[in-house]
Amino acid sequence: MVVQIKRIYDDAEKADGLRVLVDRVWPRGMSKQAAQVNEWLKEIGPSTELRQWFNHDPGKFDDFKKKYKEELKNNEAQQEELEKLKNWTKEHKKNITLVFGAKDEKNNQAVVLKEILDHQ
Repeated sequence: MVVQIKRIYDDAEKADGLRVLVDRVWPRGMSKQAAQVNEWLKEIGPSTELRQWFNHDPGKFDDFKKKYKEELKNNEAQQEELEKLKNWTKEHKKNITLVFGAKDEKNNQAVVLKEILDHQ
């Protein structure tokens, strides 16, 4: 079983397996049908305050990653959804794809979540 990340605007493929949206806000211009997500973990996304502070600035990514991991540890709703995600990676026999709306494919919360899942 592999955990991968992918922009929600990229075509869904069979190899994606379980597609999990990890954004707090539904991606602009994307219909639920076109998104083809199996699960939407709204609460796992970074808080509005952290998201706005980060503003997808690659220069802030290291600090964002630290702050986001702290949020995941200290926010009960985020912890619950992270545990769900961890359980899915153990239970599912197929791939899991974390989908996100950000343009930057290297500096976003899905990258941080994948790192956490890869090291569990």
